[in-house]
Amino acid sequence: MRKYSNIIAAYSIMLVLILLVGIFQSWSIALTILNYCLISAVMTIGANIQWGYAGLINFGIMGYTALGGLAVVLVSVDPVQQAWQAGGLNILICFWIIVVMVVLIRYLLKYFNKSKYRTYGIAFVIIGGILLLRLTATPGIEAIEAVDPAKTGFLGGMGLPVLFSWIGGAFLAGGLAFVVGKIALGLRADYLAIATLLIAEIVVSIIKHEEWLARGVKNVIGLKRPAPYEIDLQTSQWFINLVEKFHSKKLSMINSITERQDALSQFVIDASSVYVKLCFTGLFLSVVIVLLIVTQKALYSPWGRKMRAIRDNEEAASAMGKNIVKEHLFIFILGSAIVGIAGAMMVTNDGLFTPGSYRPMRYTFVIWVMVIVGGTGNNFGAILGGFVVWFLWVEAAPMALFLINLFTSHLPETNSVRVHLIESAPYFRFLVIGIGLLTIMRYRPKGILPEKIEIK
Repeated sequence: MRKYSNIIAAYSIMLVLILLVGIFQSWSIALTILNYCLISAVMTIGANIQWGYAGLINFGIMGYTALGGLAVVLVSVDPVQQAWQAGGLNILICFWIIVVMVVLIRYLLKYFNKSKYRTYGIAFVIIGGILLLRLTATPGIEAIEAVDPAKTGFLGGMGLPVLFSWIGGAFLAGGLAFVVGKIALGLRADYLAIATLLIAEIVVSIIKHEEWLARGVKNVIGLKRPAPYEIDLQTSQWFINLVEKFHSKKLSMINSITERQDALSQFVIDASSVYVKLCFTGLFLSVVIVLLIVTQKALYSPWGRKMRAIRDNEEAASAMGKNIVKEHLFIFILGSAIVGIAGAMMVTNDGLFTPGSYRPMRYTFVIWVMVIVGGTGNNFGAILGGFVVWFLWVEAAPMALFLINLFTSHLPETNSVRVHLIESAPYFRFLVIGIGLLTIMRYRPKGILPEKIEIK
């Protein structure tokens, strides 16, 4: 128990902070923060597997997150029958053209020796395939996007329960990681970082501009979710009775029947939001716990020791007969798949898919900061880093406003300095986050919960 004392203390502090938000602000805000902390925790687990276990620098995290979000649309949205009738056949033909191109290129690479004729053949397949794709896809895409573009203008999805999209997000992200890994994992660490970042930009750009796929920047709203809707709860008698029983003391103090009914209605509205967020919290927490158990088992297994050996000294591990390329590819796919799950969870939580919100140059490094602050190579640390950074990101402005009001309470409300500081409170987020991160890195340079190698 003593060896886990730091972990227990760190997570206890985070729990107390979230409870304080619930007490002094609102429980809805506290649960919102907690849910996004849990989603961030899944992302940091994926990033930590790649960097902390194998030393792979992947700056393409937002690309895999976007694919996870896209999976929610492709899996859970009902198919748009008119769009399929208008141009669905063209899209299916394009898919098979790509399959044939891949098969032909694989055949040329496998059965023909390296020569200029093989190169010409591959170039002919690629150029011919692209021309054929353009001729086939253009009329189909135009027809699809013309179908009621204000509401649809895309093919839709498969109409399955939204939880299946979390698995779909893992497969989409893992599939892209396989392709990227085959191409880029042979690059030096700094070039790998640049390549993965640019690939993420390409993925996000495609999702934003191919409106037939997921409406592009028009966004997809009203997505299914694995939790009840607030409006349904507010009209459900069992829920109203439950809220009335919970607030019976407060309601009994109100004499007017009309005021009591208005108060109950407000309690029901507030409680419905909290109940829905609690449902999401249970789902997200389950995912985090499962991933934590699996990754902890993997970390201290023979496979985990092998990955750390490769991370620390590739030459020595290779000399001992370990297939470095194969192991790197596997862990690159695994980490990216977990990030894809996080992307699907985030879109499920929001209830809408907004491709314009995925900005690799900004949010990728936020996830990396979470991993580094929490503790690289330590699953508990990576999760904690997601909690700490996200909590600071959300609560920095309210904390700054509270401190400003506290230290300027002796000044008149019309004082120019006080007014300026209050108006600038949102910008104090960056100052508070900067000071917080600098403090952590100054006194805990290896992270809040640094890696500890244990032999089991």
